[in-house]
Amino acid sequence: MSQNRAGLHRRRFLIGAAGVGGAAALGLDGTASAADPAAADAGPALATIGAVTVTSADQQYPDLVRALNARYVAKPDSVRMVDAPSQVAPIVQEAVKGNKRLTVRSGGHCLEDFVYNSSTQIVLDLSKMNSVYYYSQLNAVAVEAGARLLDVYERLYSCYGITIPGGICYSVGVGGHVAGGGWGMLVRRNGLVVDHLYAVEVVTVAADGSVKTVIATREASDPNRDLWWAHTGGGGGTFGVVTRYFFRSPDATGTDPKGLLPKPPAEVLFSAVSWAWSDLTQDEFTRLVQNYASWHVANIGANSPTRFLTSFLLLNHRSNGQIGMVTQVDATAPDARKLLDDYLAYMSAGITTDAGALTQPMGEMSAMPQFAEPRRMPWLQATRFSSTTNPLLNDPTLRAEYKSAYMKAAFPKAQADALYKHLTRTDIDNPKINIQLTPYGGRVNALSDTDTACAHRGAAFKMLWSVLWNDPAEDAKYIAWTRESYAETYADTGGVPVPNAVTDGCYVNYPDADLNDPAYNKSAVPWHDLYFKGNYAKLQQVKKKYDPRDFFRHTQSVRLPAA
Repeated sequence: MSQNRAGLHRRRFLIGAAGVGGAAALGLDGTASAADPAAADAGPALATIGAVTVTSADQQYPDLVRALNARYVAKPDSVRMVDAPSQVAPIVQEAVKGNKRLTVRSGGHCLEDFVYNSSTQIVLDLSKMNSVYYYSQLNAVAVEAGARLLDVYERLYSCYGITIPGGICYSVGVGGHVAGGGWGMLVRRNGLVVDHLYAVEVVTVAADGSVKTVIATREASDPNRDLWWAHTGGGGGTFGVVTRYFFRSPDATGTDPKGLLPKPPAEVLFSAVSWAWSDLTQDEFTRLVQNYASWHVANIGANSPTRFLTSFLLLNHRSNGQIGMVTQVDATAPDARKLLDDYLAYMSAGITTDAGALTQPMGEMSAMPQFAEPRRMPWLQATRFSSTTNPLLNDPTLRAEYKSAYMKAAFPKAQADALYKHLTRTDIDNPKINIQLTPYGGRVNALSDTDTACAHRGAAFKMLWSVLWNDPAEDAKYIAWTRESYAETYADTGGVPVPNAVTDGCYVNYPDADLNDPAYNKSAVPWHDLYFKGNYAKLQQVKKKYDPRDFFRHTQSVRLPAA
């Protein structure tokens, strides 16, 4: 595919910005010419600030060197703020020339210290590079890597009535989210976000240190197709700097943007219920988690009529007072209300106390008592609500530890017992501790493990250990609880969820550096196989081809193959 593109014709949506002269740049047409596909990004419709260098001498520096997780703060020589794709390659070239350690931020939600750590010398901050627009050259919707998920949803739906089936949290940047194979409330209905990824634009570093911008598509004839594939679940920070993603569903036809991506439900049924911890025996707790597991195992099929339902079970520590469940159903699906009612009844089977209102905050979710009785509402309203219910996203003292697992079957007794034991421990008193059970299956199951880099297509549901606190003095206590509860849950397989008939490894977008450490991963399965299973060898070959110097690296980036 040619790297020289002239006359790039776009209709551009600017997120949180205005066009020339202060006029809103919505649906404006412009013409630009460029020496590379990332240059002259918007034509006359866009006025950019340009690349800006921020150092420790600048007042804003402390705000730009920290992640959402306050445990991770860096002291780089500089932070480079960019607001257009063409500004990225020169900064990468400068870092290569100066042998400077460069890391990349999009939304700042990385759960480990991959961006902000003691070795970082330059942080390349893409968060202001956040435009969304139709890109006629590829007949696709372009989304720049710094765009935040809720902004993308609002722009695409308000203007075109379409969406990408990405994550829930409003401020997650698409840069790392997409590369890791992002998922969200529409996962069972429409698959993973990468199932709709047509192309990716990446700034790469060759063996001789030269920097170039590559557009890789899913077309079988594209010589760079392997680079596209690597960004469909291979994780961020490994192959280069993603500047733009281009979305078009595989079954899309025509050139009208309204038909390029899925239409979300016009309306949804939204439900939030809870069970009081004080009312649950251990047997009832076990029955509750097994109900969730068995329903998702039984309804994993790509064409299951239940694929229009998405549900999250929030197993909070007993000090919270409640276990919660949030469920959304496509209200336009056949027998939608019956589907929801049947699911709620299934989840309550064997529990002697009826589910009530969700009245307690749960980890990253606020209380939702108004949804004890399901409510029908427009999709965008529901999406905006679920995306912004998290009061912790703006808490500058937030500290956290995370772990993950994919599940293929119901819990063996030992696993259910371990969950109960650690969620009821009396030496811990933190209502923000929870283990989330979240959905997979449905349209995710329509593809094979090798069609994309996402290697867990056969999983029925996913788990996230989410442990949140505010006092640095409590780091050791809560990190220890997370490690102990996780290790005991998977004690029969070396303390980690190895791929087998019950478990299926870990989710790369919930990175966990403990998986690299034999003190915590006592299995024979290395960290990279927990994330990528049989796809790792191919990812290594892509790494060798596009980043042979290993310039883009972090604790869990794909390693170069052995010589």
